[in-house]
Amino acid sequence: MEIVMPSFPFHYESPGKEFDWLLSVFAGIIMCRTDGPLVVVPRKHYLTCFVGDSCRDLDLSPIMVYKLTGIVSPLFFNGYAKLNDAERIEWDNRGFSTFHALVVAVASLYLLLLSDLFDEGSRAELIVHRRCNLSDTTLGISLGYFLSDLAMIVWQFPALGGLEFVLHHGLSMFSIFLALVSGQAQVYILMVLFTESTTPFINLRWYLDVAGQKNSKLYTFNGVALFLMWLVARILLFIFFFYHMYTHFYQVKEVFPLGFYSLLVVPPMLAVMNLFWFWKITKGLVKTVSKARHRE
Repeated sequence: MEIVMPSFPFHYESPGKEFDWLLSVFAGIIMCRTDGPLVVVPRKHYLTCFVGDSCRDLDLSPIMVYKLTGIVSPLFFNGYAKLNDAERIEWDNRGFSTFHALVVAVASLYLLLLSDLFDEGSRAELIVHRRCNLSDTTLGISLGYFLSDLAMIVWQFPALGGLEFVLHHGLSMFSIFLALVSGQAQVYILMVLFTESTTPFINLRWYLDVAGQKNSKLYTFNGVALFLMWLVARILLFIFFFYHMYTHFYQVKEVFPLGFYSLLVVPPMLAVMNLFWFWKITKGLVKTVSKARHRE
């Protein structure tokens, strides 16, 4: 009996394509120089890497931004030194997530609106088959970020996020990986990545809360901005996402099978999660605005 292996649409356009992917991914994750099999055991501020008979401590800081946050924060926030270990780790981690969000949001916006990469008549190939070096790099960096952030979430579970965050990151990494290695459906993954533009507002809300500024005007203004940005980037954009898929379904069907069914399953799951979080954000905004009016 002949065994037919499932095909997967890897497109190796040049000998250096795989290296470019790895380079972009490693730009968003931790670097651990090891010589052999790796076993990771959690410790207080480090992951211990057992390599053969030796062991090394691997700092969890995702590239330099994580550590840079820890260096800069005390200069602008006197209470940073008073934070406990868990709060300080989350503070620094949110600094890196903000940096990632700004990078991928700007890159996604440029690729989707300002460049001609996904313009209807700009190229002969189908929109779902279009890619470029910048789109590959953006996806690679995001894949590296979600890997490192998921490691932080699991390591500190549930302090940095519950099961919904694990599910969100897992679905995101799965979709990004498929789009990166196949070069297909990147237009839809970039739309989803633009939703990261809400992250800076989420992080600022947490920063102000920890800093004891929940009663400040900035906290209220940020809450309004978060509500509006979430409405645009995670609700209205998803409506356009599904509309675009519907009107281009003849192209969507050309995506390789696993990618095709992922497009039918993963985005609706993310949309439901976004609606759930939007409901919580709305409740929080109403409560914050009501308190602000009462103080006046």
